[in-house]
Amino acid sequence: MIGVFTLPNEYWLNLQVTPQDVENLHTILFERETPLTTGDLVSEFVEARIQFERKAAENKQKSAGKPFLPKEKYSAGTELVFPALGWQKGKVASVRAGVNPAVGEFDVIAVEFEDESQRMFAAGLAAHVLNDEPLVKPESDDVSSALIITEHGKSIRKKLEQAFVDDEGLVKIAGSWFPRALLIDINEGQLNLVEAILDMAGGEPLTTAELMKDSDLPTSESPKLVEFSLNYALQDDDRFDEVGPVGQVLWCLRRLEPDFVRDVPPPLQYLDVSHDRNVLTPEMLALEAQLDDELTIHEIDSQEDVSAVNITLIYPHLRAGTLPVSQRTRKLFPTAYETPRVRFTLVDGKTKQRIPAWVVLEHGYVFGLREWYKAHQLIPGSLVQVRKGENPGEVIVEAKSQRSSKDWVRTVMVGSDGGFVFATLKQPITAEFNDRMVVHVPDFKALDPIWEKKRSFEDLLLMVMRELSKSNPQGHVHAQELYAAVNLVRRVPPAPIFAELELNPIYKHVGDLHFRLDEEAAL
Repeated sequence: MIGVFTLPNEYWLNLQVTPQDVENLHTILFERETPLTTGDLVSEFVEARIQFERKAAENKQKSAGKPFLPKEKYSAGTELVFPALGWQKGKVASVRAGVNPAVGEFDVIAVEFEDESQRMFAAGLAAHVLNDEPLVKPESDDVSSALIITEHGKSIRKKLEQAFVDDEGLVKIAGSWFPRALLIDINEGQLNLVEAILDMAGGEPLTTAELMKDSDLPTSESPKLVEFSLNYALQDDDRFDEVGPVGQVLWCLRRLEPDFVRDVPPPLQYLDVSHDRNVLTPEMLALEAQLDDELTIHEIDSQEDVSAVNITLIYPHLRAGTLPVSQRTRKLFPTAYETPRVRFTLVDGKTKQRIPAWVVLEHGYVFGLREWYKAHQLIPGSLVQVRKGENPGEVIVEAKSQRSSKDWVRTVMVGSDGGFVFATLKQPITAEFNDRMVVHVPDFKALDPIWEKKRSFEDLLLMVMRELSKSNPQGHVHAQELYAAVNLVRRVPPAPIFAELELNPIYKHVGDLHFRLDEEAAL
């Protein structure tokens, strides 16, 4: 018997994927003729490595020397290895006759080990359990592929991904790998038929199986092989866009995708404002995280289970018909292996209305809510709850609605000269709102000329601060109010605004993130 077979953490931490490893995974893909994800192949890779190293350990132990067997006779000076003692090496120091009438004739050998210890063993025994046991059989196995994948799966996956990318013999579609040599040729005529099918769908994405029905594809081949080959051909053609969430392949014609899915809507376009995040106070950082602005990049707990988030709508998203996909809310929306645009369905939590929508991952927004916002008469500052859907590819969205009533809220009034003022007026309210961020906008289009003037960030911030100060008897403005109001006239994330408040002496902090404008310093 041998000791416990183990592979230390260092083995997996320092792991290098070899060409032989990749070749072995090629063989698996060829034999199965089924595309497999990197995750699937990680399992195969880890199991193969364990088997390889176990076999190598067994072979090494077999070649370590002559194994001790109780049935054999030995003379002084004979070198032996002892499988039952973890394959320790020793030399027979002496041999004498054993005395035990119940056993019969046998020898007692004294063995000196490499650590200079000495032990006695019986030899020349015809009947002994160790005579019949396989020499190479582990007492126990301390290697669990499941545990290895749990602890090292991410790093192994990353290394395998890179090795596959460097291998021209493999192709990847929607997160799955397949040998290039097995692909079926898809000709231009078949691709034109697919384009026509998607054209008839009017922009509604279709699965590959639906496209295969009328595309004149070979029927004698494996359906999975044909499906993967078609996916590869579509991916390589600029006319088509794969827009399915993880686990689902959906195809759409790029030219039929909504304009604001392919291009960022003007209200969401951010002209970078240079600023130093290091000056933000802990209170400012806490507020920034709370605001869930999609342009804010900050560390979050990746293990946090996010099942529902209340979002306060700012004007740019309301105008564009979008929702922000911040680092926290991203967990609620479908993701994809490769595509930056994902088609999915929003479901109204109250009416069960189904709304076709798109997640634009690279720019951090969900598009498709303009009509829904209008139907619920939402205004900047309204609260919307987003939560996980009941089915894959669905997300529930619900306006925190209330019985329609009139309430006193801040209202922006735009003058003919391109200026604007804030007044507290009674307005119809249909949904719950954030007190500090609510601003009623009577006419969205009236704000467009202010956006088009493109004033400098500093001038615009001063203008908004001055107007907000007038609506408060003490002249105090909270940083959250300022953020919401600035975004009425220019798309700006919280950090540049907060940094300017902290660094510019014309803004005086009066406590609890309230600021006052020093008019003398501003002149």
